[in-house]
Amino acid sequence: MILQALVRHYEQLAAKGRLEAPGWQSVRVSFALRLSESGELRAIEDLREEVKSGKKSVLTPRTMQVPEQVKRSSGVASNFLCDNATYMLGVDSKGKPERALACFEACAQKHRAVLDGVADPVAAAILRFFETWNPAKAAEHPLVAPLLGELAAANLIFQVGMTSAQDVPDIRAAWQRAYEAPAEGSQVMRCLVTGEPSEVARLHPSIKGVQDAQAMGASLVSFNAPAFESYAHDGGQGLNAPVGKYAAFAYGAALNRLLSDRDHRMHLGDTTIVFWAEDAEEAYADLFSAMLGNDQRVQDRDLLGVMRALAEGRSVSWEDVPLQPENRFYILGLAPNSARLSVRFFLQDSFGAFSARMTAHHQRMEIVRPKNDPWETIPVFAMLRETVNPNASSKEASPHLAGDVVTAILTGGMYPATLYQQVQLRIRAEHEVTRGKAAIIKACLLRNTPEGKNRENVLEVAQVKLNEETRYAPYVLGRMFAVLEGIQEAANPGINTTIRDRYFNSACCTPAVVFPVLIRLAQAHLKKLDGGLAVHMNRQLQELMGMLDEAYPDRLGLSDQGVFQLGYYHQRQKRYEKKEDRDNG
Repeated sequence: MILQALVRHYEQLAAKGRLEAPGWQSVRVSFALRLSESGELRAIEDLREEVKSGKKSVLTPRTMQVPEQVKRSSGVASNFLCDNATYMLGVDSKGKPERALACFEACAQKHRAVLDGVADPVAAAILRFFETWNPAKAAEHPLVAPLLGELAAANLIFQVGMTSAQDVPDIRAAWQRAYEAPAEGSQVMRCLVTGEPSEVARLHPSIKGVQDAQAMGASLVSFNAPAFESYAHDGGQGLNAPVGKYAAFAYGAALNRLLSDRDHRMHLGDTTIVFWAEDAEEAYADLFSAMLGNDQRVQDRDLLGVMRALAEGRSVSWEDVPLQPENRFYILGLAPNSARLSVRFFLQDSFGAFSARMTAHHQRMEIVRPKNDPWETIPVFAMLRETVNPNASSKEASPHLAGDVVTAILTGGMYPATLYQQVQLRIRAEHEVTRGKAAIIKACLLRNTPEGKNRENVLEVAQVKLNEETRYAPYVLGRMFAVLEGIQEAANPGINTTIRDRYFNSACCTPAVVFPVLIRLAQAHLKKLDGGLAVHMNRQLQELMGMLDEAYPDRLGLSDQGVFQLGYYHQRQKRYEKKEDRDNG
């Protein structure tokens, strides 16, 4: 299904002129070898472009359409018309002159095989160059020597005069014939993607742009050991999963384009996420990127309105493009795995269905917001950071957790238990319930609590703002702790160690042990306050104590600990709201 969806995406992009025809690809090129018609190297032209990077300008290779490049590991295999200096000039940059000579000879042979019989001056000049160039003296050539360090890792092309070889119609036609010709020893089998008989691609394209994968590219489909091979296909590579040459090219071209598009690509943990619409309309991807919090230029209120409309089955306009809720949408999560790629998840559904699930997630995460909090809706990456130690060098969440959370949100499934557990661990370590942690607790309680008596209690307390009516003990105890903390802060302004630092974790777990101690401390603190404030705060405390129908619970389970923390957070925000009202008044 993944490859089929990518092939369809390629065909949509190709029909719109956004992707190259089979046999061609976009490559970053730095220099051109300018030849005379007799094949003599006359100049090395710098094709790099000056691009702003922050406050500086840097030279960046130019993206050009060239013949499809081969997949190399450690062997010698040449590209046509565009390659590095070792192949094109025979330059030895690794202290292996014999290998450099072999690379140059392979390049010469490749060009002779393709250009033989092409009656064009540019083709003749290239063939003459390979006949006359001395690779053993390449590093000493007056044009090569000054640029030796820069040429080593750069892609080069051929030019004759001002004409680039890959732009000559006769040369392009010659390459197309060579590309489409069956490879020696190739086999024709039924393609698993198109269902048509086709020459099987032995090696699949390299996929570039996945975070932490090999810079030269990694494989989505490959077989490198007998344990992974099918019966009678030992050493057959692509024969183990027969994908036609066209389909392999098409899915590789589509996926590489998606991964190269920074506006429509996201990183969560070690997972790189790409997404696209069935009709290749980019406005869908723009909107989905904003849904995940990848585009902060979008106003939250506008975004939520659009999401709700799509969730209700209504078409909307985004970036002056009409979006239809029934349009199919695809989301692919990839992670590095040695020289290969792992598929973390692949989701497909209508765009309206994904919008509905994202809307439901945002509603579950909605909670009273502190005045200084920049997020109206908490984006996924900020949500995941709540599970990470703020003092850690890496702020990325566990890779598996990130993938599980995104999958849960987009499928409408239950949040992973590890999300709730990680938030509990962070609260115990930090003794603080932030807005993000409280929102995660609320969302997990709402989505993951099964039907039953306790669900009614959870629905009572898992609200956006403080519920002053509920008598559910864990929630009331959380509110009490916030009031007790407020009494201590009022009696001892600027105190270094508060009851939250010393008692919060044990109050969450074993209220019967801790709360009698806290009540005695509060009585001592109340004596330090002036009459009016002491009466007000004591009344708050007594009202909450009166809402407890039973004695303090001996222990609270993990779910009720979250309810306690939610009550604590709500009560603190209510206190801050009142303080802000007094300050504004």
